[in-house]
Amino acid sequence: MPQVLLQLLHEDRRYKLDAYLFVRDALAYAHDVMEMGGLADSPSASDESGRHVTGQQLCEAMRRFALEQYGMLAKVVLNSWGLYSTGDFGEVVYNLIRVEMLKQSESDRREDFDDVFDFDDAFQHEFQITVQE
Repeated sequence: MPQVLLQLLHEDRRYKLDAYLFVRDALAYAHDVMEMGGLADSPSASDESGRHVTGQQLCEAMRRFALEQYGMLAKVVLNSWGLYSTGDFGEVVYNLIRVEMLKQSESDRREDFDDVFDFDDAFQHEFQITVQE
C-alpha cells in the first residue's frame, strides 16, 4: 500500500481504505466503461491521466459502479467504509487530490460533490422484489 494512503488513513479516520480504493476504481470505470472525461482544462493535462471527469459525473459513475459491484448491498457496503452521501465522495476525492494521487482542474470545487443524489433513492429504490404467484 502506498505510504500516502497510510498517511491519509491516519490523518482522516472517517473513511476506510476501501473507500479510497473504490473511488480510484470508480474513476477508472468512468473513463473506461462509461467513456466519461475529456481533457482537463489545465495545460499539463495532455496525457491519458489528464482526462477530466466532473464531480457530478464521478458521483454518477460511483453510483453505477457500486450497483454493478454490490447490487442490493451497495449502500450497506459504502456506509461500512464511511461513505453516507455524495459529499463523502467529494471528501475522499479531495483527500486523494491533496496527496497528489488524483488531479484537479481549475474549475473543480469540493462543493461539486454535494447533494448530487440521495443515497437511499440511488441505492435502495433501484430494486424491486417480486413474488411469483
